[in-house]
Amino acid sequence: MAERVLRIATRRSALALWQAEHIAALIRAARPGAEVELVHVVTEGDRDQQTPLASLGGTGVFTREVQRAVLDDRADLAVHSLKDLPTAEEPGLVLAGVPARASVRDLLVLPVTADGAQADGPRHESPAAENLLDVLPEGAVVGTASLRRQAQLLHHRPDLQMTVIRGNVETRLRKLDEGQCAALVLAEAGLSRLDLLEGRQVIPLVPPLMLGAVGQGALGLECRQTDAEVIELLAELSVPGDRAGATAERRVLQELRAGCHAPLGAVTRLTEGQLTLECVVLSVDGTERIHTSASGPADSPDELGRQVAGQLLKLGAAELLAPAGEGGIRLDTPESSQQGDG
Repeated sequence: MAERVLRIATRRSALALWQAEHIAALIRAARPGAEVELVHVVTEGDRDQQTPLASLGGTGVFTREVQRAVLDDRADLAVHSLKDLPTAEEPGLVLAGVPARASVRDLLVLPVTADGAQADGPRHESPAAENLLDVLPEGAVVGTASLRRQAQLLHHRPDLQMTVIRGNVETRLRKLDEGQCAALVLAEAGLSRLDLLEGRQVIPLVPPLMLGAVGQGALGLECRQTDAEVIELLAELSVPGDRAGATAERRVLQELRAGCHAPLGAVTRLTEGQLTLECVVLSVDGTERIHTSASGPADSPDELGRQVAGQLLKLGAAELLAPAGEGGIRLDTPESSQQGDG
């Protein structure tokens, strides 16, 4: 491995590059002397910022070209935000690593005004979950294209107005500060990785108000199925508990035949070898909500995911997911939920 240059395929956004550099650092620590280089890839979702994501194909618009770079031997591994990676395996590739997971929380981010002031409200730590949205006035406009976030917010505050804010993390924060919305919902992991929390007033959105996306806060490392050397390396970079949690969550999504755009939230907790998986499925407008959870051995995450998916189906998940369209893409709106960052 010391004589081999390991090529990492990555998108060019600031967050994607941070993630790729992070994995490069982990590789160098695991294999002192290893040479690592980044292979920049522009995806369909990056090239076209105007066409609705559903029209671009929805699922995979931020991952397909990155995967293709590995399959074409232009790169040896790909780094993805795991919540963006489709659960269906790409032929010829294997999800070989899930390193330490960052925060799984979403944050309600408030704007910074022209003079640098921020609206009154909690910073980082907040009161009980049912009071978290009290900072928003009646009918406030919240920026999010995510059906999962939209449905959960509307379930608690049906008066809120949702608006689509596309672009990378920095672009969306700029639009927030320009007044395009009263608040923005973003993943804490992305903001933290880019050091964008400093000076920002944020409110953590935690269960039961908000459950994160499947795989939120985790990175997914893919390589060719035939590359035993890289598979071994990526397995070493994995954290077993975090990989088990992500596996259980992704199994639910796969069993429900729902894409990463679906109004479905999940969270896993590992305690003394037992993995607990909690999931929620909502109608797109938030009026209906079903919830379930189960626990099982951490070394059987697929079985746990199947169990929870079965419970959700018995409670009517299929009927709630159907209006979101195939792969969880809402068909009556101009945007889907996938942003590729944050």
